[in-house]
Amino acid sequence: MKGERILLTGASGFVGRHLLDDLVARGYQVRTVGRGTAPASAGVEHVLIGDLAAFVDWRPLLDGVDHVVHSAGLAHADGDIPEERYQRVNTQATLALAQAAQAAGVRRLVLLSSIRAQSGPIALRPLSEADAPAPTDAYGRSKLAAEQGLAGLDLDWVALRPVLVYGPGVKANMAALLKLARLPVPLPLGGLSAKRSLLAIENLAEAVAFALTQACPTRRSYIVSDPEPLSVADMLAAMRAGLGRGPGLIPIPASLLALTARLAGRSGAYERLANGLVASPAALLRAGWQPPAETKTALARLAANWADAG
Repeated sequence: MKGERILLTGASGFVGRHLLDDLVARGYQVRTVGRGTAPASAGVEHVLIGDLAAFVDWRPLLDGVDHVVHSAGLAHADGDIPEERYQRVNTQATLALAQAAQAAGVRRLVLLSSIRAQSGPIALRPLSEADAPAPTDAYGRSKLAAEQGLAGLDLDWVALRPVLVYGPGVKANMAALLKLARLPVPLPLGGLSAKRSLLAIENLAEAVAFALTQACPTRRSYIVSDPEPLSVADMLAAMRAGLGRGPGLIPIPASLLALTARLAGRSGAYERLANGLVASPAALLRAGWQPPAETKTALARLAANWADAG
């Protein structure tokens, strides 16, 4: 609601920067906290804090705050990050902030969790919140533990479990896919038909804004994804449409692609491309969330703008 104050963590990250701009545009007063410099957004109060793995005195930072949006944390990585560090940053620090928010009389806390709190990187059937959580790595376990800890507090909270988020400034796997789409040659990926759920950054921002309203049922977790899952071939076709090109995709047999990836030492990357993960946002849609972006249109726009920036 216009004029209410929000404490936003993680505002310097890919997701956090977009959330900050969206919350300011909606008329919220925003106080950001983080280890880095102040985000470039007019009228935003920024407070420097230390490592989330260490003690943070949240009390003065929560003074006058109506809601908390917690998007900071240790991101998923393929490297050798100890499970204990994931627990300290993603679980213990989250619960310390939530306990301080409860003591300060904060009305609602929105946690940016992850689909990895519910599943590994591949799912053999569509996921919903009714499925028992089954994280497969330290990152997912730390996010799930944070959600479970929130359930024990006397505080209104909403945990959002986004799938792979895309939008301006995206990096990692989606940036690699954008680079592939930009290549002016046919790609041998037309046979990759397994569908995956994606999430446009503007749809995530709308979900956060909805989670802050009285219309959103609290004290539960929600999957957040674009309503229409796409195959990798569909994603590339949409991106190339944004570049003014045809799909240019050749349906090479999956077995040959798998062999080529194995010989090139890229089996892990191939498995992520070739296998699906569909996560249904039906519960959040039923609650009243209205995602503004359509997936293929958003991917085409992203590719066009990314090419211009490049």
